[in-house]
Amino acid sequence: MKNNVTLYLMNRNNASMKRVSLSTPATYLILVIILTVFSGISYLGYDYYQLKKTSLNVERLELKVTNQLSEIRSQDKQIQNFNLKMEQLKSKLNDINNFEKKIKVMANMEDSTQTGLFGVGGALPDDLDTMAPLTKKHNTLLREMHNQIEDINEEAVKKKVGFENVVNYLEDQGNLMASTPNIRPAKGWVASRFGHRMSPVSGEKDFHKGIDIANIKGTSVIATADGIVTHADLKEFLGKLVTIDHGHGVVTKYGHLSKVLVKPGDTVKRGDIIGEMGNSGRIKGLHVHYEIRLNGLPVNPARYILN
Repeated sequence: MKNNVTLYLMNRNNASMKRVSLSTPATYLILVIILTVFSGISYLGYDYYQLKKTSLNVERLELKVTNQLSEIRSQDKQIQNFNLKMEQLKSKLNDINNFEKKIKVMANMEDSTQTGLFGVGGALPDDLDTMAPLTKKHNTLLREMHNQIEDINEEAVKKKVGFENVVNYLEDQGNLMASTPNIRPAKGWVASRFGHRMSPVSGEKDFHKGIDIANIKGTSVIATADGIVTHADLKEFLGKLVTIDHGHGVVTKYGHLSKVLVKPGDTVKRGDIIGEMGNSGRIKGLHVHYEIRLNGLPVNPARYILN
């Protein structure tokens, strides 16, 4: 006997029920179709959900990448500015280097410590192109900038030492100039010169170790350079004598004074009054005996008088 499936369907007006009789194979077919359609709809729904989820993830990743690219370009711009400042600093160091050379030339100073300075100028390197791939280039660029910073620091230290040497040299030169006799010790006229002569006291030939400048008694006698008084008292034939040590092996002596106005240990400057002209000691006539010794040996004072 053939099995049938009876379905009751309500008509449009809901007024009566309609009886439909289906065979079992037909029923199975309809169920399979319904299940297939439902499965297809479910699969499409799940696929749409996954696609929507993937789309949201892609949007978030794109936003993240955009932010990272913006940050990288901002960092790259900072690197560009930093590199530009380094180039400007290197340019200033080169200017300082040239200025140091000029000072040394003007001071007639040997430039034995001068070294070559790094090159300056030129276009920025390709690594600083904001549109270029930056992943591999940044490490190389930062390493290079680090090396340049070390070079700049090393050169700055050299310049500091160089200028300290210049300052010390100029100070030494200034001290040497201040300590070098270069003026007359007193107003008057030269009564006796440096060198071999007939002694006015003994009448015999002797070697005069200085010069005699004559004038009236009480004429001021001045220090001819900066120095320290080492003697201010009577000294054998030279009478009242002042001796000044100027350093650098230079010593001056002022003899036959009538009055001494300094004492041992006093520091004097060029032009300071140290005594008054007289005729103390073994002498004929009023004058000051002026003597310069260099490393213990007498030298001609006339060569050191510029006024």
